[in-house]
Amino acid sequence: YEEGGQLSEAIRRCPYSVVLLDEVEKAHRDVFNILLQVLDDGRITDSQGRTIDFRNTIIVMTSNIGSEHILSVAGDDTQYEKMQKLVTNALRSHFRPEFLNRVDDIMIFHTLTRKELREIVVIQLKRVERLLAEQKISLEMSAKAQDYLADIGYDPVYGARPLKRAIQRELENAIATKILENTFIEGDTIVIDCEANALTFTKKAPLNLPEPQATPLV
Repeated sequence: YEEGGQLSEAIRRCPYSVVLLDEVEKAHRDVFNILLQVLDDGRITDSQGRTIDFRNTIIVMTSNIGSEHILSVAGDDTQYEKMQKLVTNALRSHFRPEFLNRVDDIMIFHTLTRKELREIVVIQLKRVERLLAEQKISLEMSAKAQDYLADIGYDPVYGARPLKRAIQRELENAIATKILENTFIEGDTIVIDCEANALTFTKKAPLNLPEPQATPLV
């Protein structure tokens, strides 16, 4: 009552924004009617009669339409053009022509490769490092251990989700258990490696600092 919509109010306050509409194919038809106005005119009118300007807003929409065609050629880039045509046809069958005609560009992604999953491992590792830093614990992980996580989390069909579960199961849960067992405490550095197809967790030995020499009294 006497309030603007969630989208219009957010853009009114921050017109230079990026709006992400995930799985847009599940949206109600009224949402598409609003999007048609936004994509065509670049503005809408909220419940208070105010005109909301979307001309400085980037709208990104994702969809799972045609995903079965993407999965059918997972890991085979030679079939990409064929898959792209099939997905495009699926989009045209689901979305109204006037909606697709107002979208600036449609990008169909390749399936993830092991190299890309390896990069995701590095990103997720930084997130774990930040969580541990809150407890004043440091983390070091070998390249071999990172490769191991990328390998067990690789699935061209399901993308990065298996990798997320693998990191949680193999890395995060193991570290949490050892912290609860007081294996690692505040000030420690956890060194993670891979041996015999399993991660190993050891405590980094402290540096042997030289004992301070006594200053002779004059």
